[in-house]
Amino acid sequence: MAMEVTFSPPVGFLPDRRELILASSSPRRRSLLDTWGYRYRVVEPDPNAECGTCSRETPPELVARLAYQKAADVIGKIDTGWVLACDTVAECCGLILGKPASREHARDMLSRLRGREHRVYSGLCLWNKETAARSVQVDVSKLRMDTISDAELESYLDTDEWEGKAGAFGFQDGPAWIELLSGSPTNVVGLPMELLARMLHRSPDL
Repeated sequence: MAMEVTFSPPVGFLPDRRELILASSSPRRRSLLDTWGYRYRVVEPDPNAECGTCSRETPPELVARLAYQKAADVIGKIDTGWVLACDTVAECCGLILGKPASREHARDMLSRLRGREHRVYSGLCLWNKETAARSVQVDVSKLRMDTISDAELESYLDTDEWEGKAGAFGFQDGPAWIELLSGSPTNVVGLPMELLARMLHRSPDL
């Protein structure tokens, strides 16, 4: 059974008031931080900071490492503050699905996902420049994609909504053929807000 999906914070939620430094150019991550009421500014990591895949890495290990690499790159660019970095991938049948490089790549990803359950993993890194305290945690959500037709798949590809999105789909765009089975919907979008709130609450040094 699909879960109810909301990208908004719980009623009465009070965000941590420390300013965060978002190590990302993603408009979806900025939108989530805005929606949840966080204070932040953006310092983009070097593109090379999210390169490199080890064939022996599991999806959780991969996203944790890449989030750490992005945060480490931005830490070197600032004098003070709390860096927030995140990396997200989808995984289906043991195959890691990052951002598609082309329409053909997106078609291949979505064809693999059709009729199957899959998981979305996000690695989240918080790093305090002043104290050097840092924490990396991973969130996971489980989804299922309906067995859509080739025509439906091509129609979606025509929208270009797959561009820049792990697994070649934008959950926040509301495709009717994707169901959230468990976990956080914000994690699927690319920034697990519930996990972020817990990490900030439990880590006053960060």
